[in-house]
Amino acid sequence: MSLSDAELMQRIHNDLLDSYDEELELELEDRNYEPVTGGDSLHESLNNTPQAQENRRTYFHELFRLQAELVKLQDWVADTGHKVVIIFEGRDAAGKGGVIKRITQRLNPRICRVAALPAPNERERTQWYFQRYVSHLPAAGEILLFDRSWYNRAGVERVMGFCTDEQYEEFFRTVPDFERMLVRSGIQVIKYWFSISDEEQHLRFLGRIHDPLKQWKLSPMDLESRRRWEQYTKAKEVMLERTHITEAPWWVIEAVDKKKARLNCIHHLLTQMPYEEIKRPLIELPQREHHDDYVRNPVPKEMFVPEIY
Repeated sequence: MSLSDAELMQRIHNDLLDSYDEELELELEDRNYEPVTGGDSLHESLNNTPQAQENRRTYFHELFRLQAELVKLQDWVADTGHKVVIIFEGRDAAGKGGVIKRITQRLNPRICRVAALPAPNERERTQWYFQRYVSHLPAAGEILLFDRSWYNRAGVERVMGFCTDEQYEEFFRTVPDFERMLVRSGIQVIKYWFSISDEEQHLRFLGRIHDPLKQWKLSPMDLESRRRWEQYTKAKEVMLERTHITEAPWWVIEAVDKKKARLNCIHHLLTQMPYEEIKRPLIELPQREHHDDYVRNPVPKEMFVPEIY
């Protein structure tokens, strides 16, 4: 696939618009989305056709609706003591972080946590392979999202030669029993693989190269993974075949379209638990107490942050 300079710039603009949408999602508190216009020449130059505007309205409408359901799911998990682990795997730039952000965006971080573990240190490399993941597993009433997981061994470690053939085979012997053990202990395990095409990853990497706010996402390992696309494909195929078990099956998300992938993933996640809305008592705000002897001490002016804006 070869794009002209104009098509490449349009693609980068579209990704930039998606970044604007991310920030809008974080800031927007009402449920009525209106496109940002009114003299912003940069924004107006982006993909702002009537159809694109309608697609974005639909996306936000569905996103907010699904996030409201996630809040109900969270309340049900806390109320029932349910425990769930959700694993997000996929190639670099497949959109795992984007969907995790939208799942957790309006939830209580004490109930819904994210674990994104760095490369193991010297001590961790001498431990039982699963040991550093076990400490993050949920207690009753918690949801744990793994942004990459123990499946690193079946992917990056295999392709980059960070594990031996014996360690690789031992992983496949162990992981089905490990996940069955988690399920027997009362932890629900849900596994998602985000699937993108060769061409789509290429375009997303180009977008990161040209976006100074996203260049940090491109590590030397990411660039090497791009070169070894076919090796990663083979490793993924083996992983899905050997670890797709009844107790913890894999679910594949078509992720070439970021927004559709987010909505489809959240919708599917909601179907995996028999949650129901938990009725809460009405909250009444208590009257503030006033005391005649209370005097508020002034704060020194030099302690205030300068009001630049």
